[in-house]
Amino acid sequence: MPDTRRARLAATAVHLPSRYRTMGAIRERIAASGGAYVPPAGLLEDLTGVRGVHVRDEGVQASDLAVAAATKALEAAGAGIDEVDLLLFAATSHDLLEPATAHIVAAKLGVVCPVFDIKNACNSVLNAVETACAFIAVGRYRTVLIACGETLTETTRWRLPDHEALLRAMPGYTVSDAGAALVLTAGPAGEHDPGVLSLVFGGNPTAWEACTVAGGGSLHGRSTDDEHTTLRLNGSLLHDAFDVLPLALEVLAHREMEAVRASAFIAFHQISMSQFLDTSTKLCLPADRCLATVAEHGNCGAASLPLQLVAAQESDRVEPGDLVGLIGLASGACFGVVQVRL
Repeated sequence: MPDTRRARLAATAVHLPSRYRTMGAIRERIAASGGAYVPPAGLLEDLTGVRGVHVRDEGVQASDLAVAAATKALEAAGAGIDEVDLLLFAATSHDLLEPATAHIVAAKLGVVCPVFDIKNACNSVLNAVETACAFIAVGRYRTVLIACGETLTETTRWRLPDHEALLRAMPGYTVSDAGAALVLTAGPAGEHDPGVLSLVFGGNPTAWEACTVAGGGSLHGRSTDDEHTTLRLNGSLLHDAFDVLPLALEVLAHREMEAVRASAFIAFHQISMSQFLDTSTKLCLPADRCLATVAEHGNCGAASLPLQLVAAQESDRVEPGDLVGLIGLASGACFGVVQVRL
């Protein structure tokens, strides 16, 4: 029989910048921008349920956040730089349009191996896990480092003409800058062995316009219009697009969702407290096995799921041998469901 390999999650790490911007400070900056509209005191907190967000220091790039987290993850895994066979940079953010940010991360880490970027909004890390699992299963690589660096606060809109513009820009007030990293290594695939047990992905691509940052691509390459360079909800599309995802999960990933609900811990992507509560209800997730990190840390983009997993490990909510479910929900609109035995 051929040797069966399973990708094992050897370590997960996060890096959160020490600067912290409260919702009150965000309101003050909106007021100082000179726009025609300033939200009433307390409105941002009431609408989002978020206390504040993490903000990178001046000059810190997405690659720097990824390197900080990757260094922690490699140390936790007991892996040296020379053991990394493949490096994947997986994030919403990037340093440059060209080259792939993975090259910059590799140079800063001193890694010499194949590298490339994986980009699929807030599901980027989950898609990188899927890619790493495939490579490991066929024996192409043994150790894969996934590094994520999010500089999402650069998509926050400060000048507001009216209340409607505030509502369109609302996701930009809960996003945080963050780094995350995962080390996956090859291991045996026995019934009780640790590793990634299942993966399923899908979504509703016709709803790609629901939530966008339109600038920087061929559509609005050099635009400086706030409507293009900041994170924006487009009409009621977001509500409609993300309402269908729970139904899609039940139809396309019914078996996987049943397994996830039985897991010791369940992480899912979070953009606000209301969305956290709404999603957990719609997906019938047991509240005592979920963790609302968004209230304190904001929406960390593709680093959101690693953040929740690290928080669960640090609070002794999970231990080796436990099953963990990861549910990604992202612009596109798309989902991913992954179950891992630690």
